[in-house]
Amino acid sequence: MADRTPAEVTNLDRYGDAALEWSRAEEALAAGPVSGSFFLGTTGPGGRPHAAGVGAVWLDGDLYFVSGPGTRKSRNLAANPACTVSANLPGIDLVIEGEARRVTDPATLERVAAHYRDDAGWPAEVDGDAFTAPYSAPSAGPPPWHLYTVAIHTVFGIAGAEPNGATRWRFPR
Repeated sequence: MADRTPAEVTNLDRYGDAALEWSRAEEALAAGPVSGSFFLGTTGPGGRPHAAGVGAVWLDGDLYFVSGPGTRKSRNLAANPACTVSANLPGIDLVIEGEARRVTDPATLERVAAHYRDDAGWPAEVDGDAFTAPYSAPSAGPPPWHLYTVAIHTVFGIAGAEPNGATRWRFPR
């Protein structure tokens, strides 16, 4: 479990609202996106941007997502792990900046697969150092799917419901 205590909080609101509490962002991450998808942004060869929906989950203070090794997003991350993950969450929009890291630890794979099965409705199973399931999103590529976590360094939040506000949270690296 990651320590998600912000090292720095910056109020970006220009209308007099207070800085947003990090706990609000965490609660929204745990609830999941309104739209059903998180969106992963990567950088491809020559600096070309790439964005794709991913089935991400927030678990014990960490953000996880899966992707097939042959997909554009996985190939981009292998060359440059810097990424963004964004989502329209209940009452708040978030943009997360960090570095994606592949997860191969058996205990973490089992814990996250159980969360996908029990809480997210996707029947993921651990197979070696990756996941398999009877199905996944077409953008995930064919199985097996690698599990990634994001080493978060900055999060931007813009509230779409009371209390309003806009905040940047920076985390220790």
